[in-house]
Amino acid sequence: MNWKVFLATFITIFLAELGDKTQIANLCMSAKSRSYLSVIAGSIIAFSAVTVVTVILGNILAKYINPDYVKVGSAVTFIVIGGLMLVGRI
Repeated sequence: MNWKVFLATFITIFLAELGDKTQIANLCMSAKSRSYLSVIAGSIIAFSAVTVVTVILGNILAKYINPDYVKVGSAVTFIVIGGLMLVGRI
């Protein structure tokens, strides 16, 4: 295992996910159901499934698209969405 890649991935995902809508949804589900173990299990399975799909798709796309283009495209998309949110279009 490449520990440098592992730690970079863990830190990036952990920080990016803090306080996002998924965390709020988990908080609400746990508070409403009062069954935190079920919420934990459901969240872990859901995050795992999404991660598996994303990693497989990323590996497939990397064969056809230069990763630098994906990085630039992602940055532009985030900037455009942020701008639209600022002007109240989203």
